[in-house]
Amino acid sequence: MARRHEIIADIIAGQTVASQAQLGRLLAERGIRVTQSCISRDLSVIGAVKRGRAYSVASSDISEGDRQMLATYARGLANAGPNLAIVRTATGAAQRIALFLDRCGWPEIVATVAGDDTIFVATRNRDEQRVLLARLRRETALVSS
Repeated sequence: MARRHEIIADIIAGQTVASQAQLGRLLAERGIRVTQSCISRDLSVIGAVKRGRAYSVASSDISEGDRQMLATYARGLANAGPNLAIVRTATGAAQRIALFLDRCGWPEIVATVAGDDTIFVATRNRDEQRVLLARLRRETALVSS
């Protein structure tokens, strides 16, 4: 499944993909046969959203040190409504991770509020929330709860 996600991200990065049906045909050309519901889930997992007439995937360009920090201290992810994400952390780590999130430049992040072991991350809408959660899942290998 991870390989299929990489292939989908490569397809979207390399050409304009306007529909899930088109993506299904492009995958079939590569010998990957999947249902529309599978494609929909895959797009959600990799954080692909339709912007205008085509799908796009947010890039992940953080340092290895930041990636390590996230993987070490992040404990869980969740959504809280259409434009609020929750990041659970190890005790005392929320401020450090929130500072990283505030400074990382990811366009889907509007602001963060951190406690001791929980961060609320505001996004403008549900699509941006999905992109954020997908990025964080990629960087931390966590599953949303």
